[in-house]
Amino acid sequence: MRYQWYAAVALLLPMATIPLRAQENGGQQLFGSLCAGCHGLDAKGGEHAPNIATAASVQKLSDFELTRIIHNGIPSAGMPGFGSVLKADQIVALVTYLRVLQGKTKAVVVPGSPEAGRGLFFGKAGCAECHMVDGKGGFIAADLSGYGSSHSPEAIRKAILEPNADLDRRTQIATVMAKDGKKYTGMARNEDNFSIQLQTPDGVFHLFEKADIASFHYQPRTLMPDSYGTRLTKKEIDDLVGYLAKGGGERGSSTREDGDF
Repeated sequence: MRYQWYAAVALLLPMATIPLRAQENGGQQLFGSLCAGCHGLDAKGGEHAPNIATAASVQKLSDFELTRIIHNGIPSAGMPGFGSVLKADQIVALVTYLRVLQGKTKAVVVPGSPEAGRGLFFGKAGCAECHMVDGKGGFIAADLSGYGSSHSPEAIRKAILEPNADLDRRTQIATVMAKDGKKYTGMARNEDNFSIQLQTPDGVFHLFEKADIASFHYQPRTLMPDSYGTRLTKKEIDDLVGYLAKGGGERGSSTREDGDF
């Protein structure tokens, strides 16, 4: 079946050279630069485009159907075609990476010991203070129960070692200075023209009327420490990556849809 897919792509784009195996990392880069702006980094939808990760109507499409959509676009839906700017092997890589985001393709090589990684997650590394896996752990940060189904080991390693590399407003630390002099730091959960809801690391939600706030700003970092590269050995990082890449807990499903650390 895989050979037939490559053959079909070759017919669609006869001038391109098709590799025997699409490179997942290349697909991840292409998706981030071409698709994530509309569909979101996790492909679960954004302001301008729908969910293509967990939507059944997209998951049931064949690889060739996805290839044709990427090549030709869907003009009626406002999706451009990329056939004039992408080579066939790049489209193959994009489809392959989308399958990873859909949870249909697992990383072939998982580093470290998942069992040892679990001990680190709930122990020395302190991940469970903020993150949850299978109902156990903290809740100020994303539930990582199914994180490995939509992120490659390389992406997980980067998230651990460089948590501030690709900042998202939803995961940045927010600080509120109230007019009474009290300072609150945590995650901004909701904001409108008149109020801000902040959740502090202890799990408590604080609702502030903007009229009562002296200042409010986001810090250029997340709550996640950026010291794991020195706090943990290379083997321990491998073990932690292995645990999360294997889906963390046995259920392997996430209750949060942002998918970010």
